[in-house]
Amino acid sequence: MSGGTETSKDGDLQPAPREPRRHRPIRSFVLREGRLTAGQQRAFAELWPRFGCDWQPGSVLDLPALFGNHRQVLLEIGFGNGETFAQMAEADPARNYLGLEVHRPGVGHLLLEIERRGLDNARVMRQDAIELLSAGLAPASLAGVHLFFPDPWPKKRHHKRRIVQPALAVLLARVIRPGGVFHAATDWTPYAEHMLQVLEASPDFRNASGAGSFAERSPHRPMTKFEQRGTRLGHSVHDLIFVRR
Repeated sequence: MSGGTETSKDGDLQPAPREPRRHRPIRSFVLREGRLTAGQQRAFAELWPRFGCDWQPGSVLDLPALFGNHRQVLLEIGFGNGETFAQMAEADPARNYLGLEVHRPGVGHLLLEIERRGLDNARVMRQDAIELLSAGLAPASLAGVHLFFPDPWPKKRHHKRRIVQPALAVLLARVIRPGGVFHAATDWTPYAEHMLQVLEASPDFRNASGAGSFAERSPHRPMTKFEQRGTRLGHSVHDLIFVRR
């Protein structure tokens, strides 16, 4: 037993060696499982086998096999209810869209949107992004990564939970091909400034808008209901677009 005693060759009791503590990774999200609607329950039963991806840690995701073609793939981290993700995939049928989200209601909602819009270039994963970026994707396998309105964790003691950190920049550089793009957006100005500082410190990315500058809002990024509400409340929305060197 860890922390107990063991008997030495001389018969004396000696402290047993302690097992190293296992530190849980810091998560950028809190898993709050809401109740699924009847439609979302049907989506998991009927649509997940077609559009969902059950990736197993320790394996590398075969993107051409997942989508059935060799088109470029864009990854969105934390798509929320999936409406923006679905709009972007529908407007860009020449590329494939892979969405990550950990909350089941949001995943169910997106599955229904994929069905309603008749999308064949969208796939969904219920997975922690850091785990997938670390080892689940082949190097330079993505045309880009989107991160729209992640949790800003505004309290200082929670800043370590923000997903945009130097370690994330390293992971993004591993999976985004040269010339590919990391596009982030937030309505929390201190977090936007933090993102800008982290990404500009990375030797693997250049700011598409010039050093120290935020990007103009891209017409390719649909405005979400969340963003519309924030704009009405006077929140400034900042976009950041960084290109893989």
